[in-house]
Amino acid sequence: MIKGATKRKTFGVITTIVFLFSIGCAPKIPPEALVWNQETLKDRQLQTRRFDTNDEELVLQAVAGLLQDLGFNLDESETKLGIIVASKERDAQDGENLAKGLLLALIGVEMPLDYKQKLRASVVTFPASEGDFMNVRVTFQRIVWSVRGKETKREGLDDPEFYKEFFEKLSKSMFLEAHAI
Repeated sequence: MIKGATKRKTFGVITTIVFLFSIGCAPKIPPEALVWNQETLKDRQLQTRRFDTNDEELVLQAVAGLLQDLGFNLDESETKLGIIVASKERDAQDGENLAKGLLLALIGVEMPLDYKQKLRASVVTFPASEGDFMNVRVTFQRIVWSVRGKETKREGLDDPEFYKEFFEKLSKSMFLEAHAI
């Protein structure tokens, strides 16, 4: 009887220690990670446009068609949630990168040369809070690998002209979809 009680106490103590240890080691989210700043608002305004329709299916068809026209492959699509993720791979070598690598190699410094890159587009559609409008938010990301297969860059694209051009083409694509042209 004493052995069973000792085992239960030992088990209880070990369980409590493991529980307390796991709480102490749990990753903590820094408070500043959840704070909105001006940069966040600026990015959202750059990446989001409102369209004069409440037909989410039409919008998603236009987005998918446009991305494919731009050379992207559709990776994931969940129309019930209004999400499309697409990507395309491209060569990342350019003359400037190769010249820098060659110069640095001549003096004995190794520089990882960019070899290939993947452009990713993530699109989310959601109805506007008022009226018969649909919001479309797109984000573009660039991932670059070196000739040795190591990731060298992962960056969001934030060029206003890039987004402006995308949304202009999307507007035209939606017009063509709506009129079955």
